[in-house]
Amino acid sequence: MFKRMLLLCSALLVMLASLACAAPLSGDYQLQEMVILSRHNIRSPLSGNGSALGKLTPHVWFRWTSAPSELSLRGGELETMMGQYFRKYAVAHGLMPENYQPEAGAVRFYANSMQRTIATAQYFSSGMLPVANVRIEHRFAPSKMDPVFNPQLTMVSEAFRAQAMQEIAAMGGKEGLQGIGAHMDKQYRLLEKVLDLKASPAAKEGMTKFRADDLQILLEVNKEPAMKGSLKQANSASDALILQYYEEKDPVKAGFGHKLTQTEWETLASVKDIYGDVLFTAPSVAVNVAHPLLKVMNEELSQPGRKFTFLCGHDSNIASVLAALENEPYSLPQSIEKKTPIGSKLVVEKWAGKDGQQYASLNIVYQSTKQLRDREMLDLENPPVVYPIKLKGLKANKDGLYKLEDLQARFAKAIKAYDELPQDKTAAKAA
Repeated sequence: MFKRMLLLCSALLVMLASLACAAPLSGDYQLQEMVILSRHNIRSPLSGNGSALGKLTPHVWFRWTSAPSELSLRGGELETMMGQYFRKYAVAHGLMPENYQPEAGAVRFYANSMQRTIATAQYFSSGMLPVANVRIEHRFAPSKMDPVFNPQLTMVSEAFRAQAMQEIAAMGGKEGLQGIGAHMDKQYRLLEKVLDLKASPAAKEGMTKFRADDLQILLEVNKEPAMKGSLKQANSASDALILQYYEEKDPVKAGFGHKLTQTEWETLASVKDIYGDVLFTAPSVAVNVAHPLLKVMNEELSQPGRKFTFLCGHDSNIASVLAALENEPYSLPQSIEKKTPIGSKLVVEKWAGKDGQQYASLNIVYQSTKQLRDREMLDLENPPVVYPIKLKGLKANKDGLYKLEDLQARFAKAIKAYDELPQDKTAAKAA
């Protein structure tokens, strides 16, 4: 009984915190602009059943409604709901009228040139501005990575590589790089159990477990940070299982016949979080790969006449931008993904204060795991989760807002840090 009451109190506190962070509580502010960096919504796994992913289990993966890596039907439905929520929110706070048809230059929808990101932006715009017939800006025919959204290293020197590797190795503690895998015993053993790895085609080829000592990191110019080893394979399986859990109505079937607790689903999802942290959040790497997006976001915050910007990319984009801005560590509530949940949005809002100052809020907005699985309609009474992001060294006011000039100075610092990355005679830069 006591345990049940404790859980109910905890859930209530989380809900109240979410509602409290949705907007300034007083009438002392007027919403002026929103700049959103979004991760795409639910997609199919990046590889199909006949791939290396398919060999990791004897079970058959969920029958996806889209081709590998493309937005699923549920993903489109959920993103439309998210757009509808933001419409209600923007109207309630006076940013735009209902059924807004924006004047030239007032809104911008810009997506990476992948099917899943273009489609996510299209579905969001349908919910957000249903009568505006918004054009989704993308630079290439699908599916090709746009350099703005591609988390690739555009400057690599031996000095940079050494510094970045030192930062990544620090994530493993005293044991260094291999300590990362050494600390993942719980995740690896659970993943092996859920996949039934020992009965898989991969086991017949000699792979019966995920190893803790085979992590390799590759840092090459004009390429995304990459890795080899068990963590890469485990990430592929974790990613597919989490997507399967969002899509499959029966949670036991989603876990290949295993009845998993919420904590166990979080453990499986943490593999993906760790993978993303290792590749994209080391300070030097984040400044490098996020550089083009940081410039675009900073420009949007200063664009005359702009009311709303929607930039659609990937979890690596959100993770690297936040790391470059020097965010405080966080763990998201009500989600099995604790860093950058599917469909999540980094939302920067500009507020005009009655005191004559301009302020900014910084939140991650995302559908809870329950909202994703149950396809819950979103509105001001049933909002998505809104989680405030704190930046190291910046002080918020009593309403949780930063001074706009302080946030813009942090963007400028992160952008400038790219030119201060260590170089030497071997430095290679993107053309």
